[in-house]
Order: sequence, then C-alpha cells, then structure tokens
Amino acid sequence: MKKFSKIKAIAKVDIKKNLTQIIALTEKNVKLNLRFKVNFIISLLTPIITIAMPLIIMNRFFPEIELIVYQFIAYKIFLMRGIITEFPVQLRFEKYWKTLPILMVGPFHRLNLLFGIFLSRILLILIPFSVLFIITFIQAPILITTVIFIIAIYFLIAIIFSGIGLIFGIFAVSRENFLQPLLFAFNILFWLSCLTYPYEIFPSFVQNFINLNPLYYIFDFLRFLWLENNVIITISTHFYHFSFLISLAIIIPLLGVYIFNIIYKKYGIVGY
Repeated sequence: MKKFSKIKAIAKVDIKKNLTQIIALTEKNVKLNLRFKVNFIISLLTPIITIAMPLIIMNRFFPEIELIVYQFIAYKIFLMRGIITEFPVQLRFEKYWKTLPILMVGPFHRLNLLFGIFLSRILLILIPFSVLFIITFIQAPILITTVIFIIAIYFLIAIIFSGIGLIFGIFAVSRENFLQPLLFAFNILFWLSCLTYPYEIFPSFVQNFINLNPLYYIFDFLRFLWLENNVIITISTHFYHFSFLISLAIIIPLLGVYIFNIIYKKYGIVGY
C-alpha cells in the first residue's frame, strides 16, 4: 500500500511538472508573437488571399453552400498550418538567444515542447478560427454532434501539424541546409491536397499523385463530414479517409519526437 502511494505521489509530481513546462512555454510563445502585432495580423490575413481566387473562379461552377464550406475550411486549415512554421521560428529564437542548450540539457520532455508550441498557436488563431467556424455554421447548419466531431478532427490535424513542425524545427537548428528542401517538399504535398481546388479540375496525371497524398484524404474527410452532416455515415462510407487521419495523428507526433532526438544527438546545435 505504501509503495502504491509513493508511485501515485511521483506520478502527480510528474504531471504537475509537465503541465508547468507546457504552460510556461505556451505563455512565452504567445507573448512573443503578440509583441510583433503587425506581423501577426498579416499572418491572419494572408490565407484570405490564398482562398480569394478559388472562391471567385469556382463560384460559377459549384453550389454556393458547398463552395462556402470548401473555402472556409481551407482558410481554417491555412491558419493551422502556421503551427508547422512556428516550430522552426521558435527554436531559432531559442538558438540565437543561446537558451536552447539549456532547454535541451534540462529535464524538458520533447512532447512538452510539441504541446507548448501547439497550444500557443491554437490560442493565437482562436478568434479568427472561431469567427470563420460560426460563419460557416450559419451558412451551412449542422448537428451539434457533427460540430463536436469536426472540432475533434481539427484538433487531430493540429497534432499532425505539430509533429511535422517538430521535425522541421530540429532541422532549423541542427541541419539548416535541409530545412528549405523539406519545406519545399511539404508545400508541394500541401498543394496536392486539394485544399483550395477540387480534385476533379486536375488532369489525370496529377490526380495520380493526389491519390498518394495522405493530406488529401484528411481534408476531404473534413469536408464530407460537414456536407453530409452525419458522423456515422461519413465514417462508414469514407473509412479509408478516417483511418488515415487516426493513423497519422498517432504516428506523426511520435515520429517527430523520435527524429528530433536522433538529429539532435547526432548533430547537436549547429551555427551561432
């Protein structure tokens, strides 16, 4: 009984320590981003430019409600995409301030780093994300169960982006020459996800590449979920899409932590 109580006490201390680290990192990143208010506002407005042209062009060919859902989901995903670039930016700041070695050597779990930057980005985009979500809901009403499930899907997508960002982050401070090729490859992958343009408008040879892109199935599942407005039917009819989402939400963050540790142990922090 005493042994069990001791283990329970240690677990409580670990949970408290991890939460403290996550909250501290989240608070620091939010304050840092809000110091540069103009840059932050521009980062929120830039995705509007991205969806503006598809919105104008496809207005002639698609039903209005479907188009609104399609493009507003795209805007929210573009907002969340900032999670990926947030990792290299924040780790570079730590590198140039020479606080990164302390962070790496100290008792700081890599998953805490992932969740800290993840939560800071979520808090920063919460207002525009919520406004767009409400506008989409007003234009295309859905059941409350569908709303809850869609919010959960967005959360899983954010977790996936965090795992990818963590990989990019360690390359930003350890092997910077590899960062731009990785970002370029991801931009191609993102473009081939049919986030702003529908699958049908692409030529067949491009569709073959789209069919290999896991992001396409994730974003497509999100749209199906909203337009079909029935969680059970959407999962059963698009189970392949759903399985991609769940698999990546588990694999990518763990893979991100693994690659982070491997690259850091091999190369350390390069360039000051």
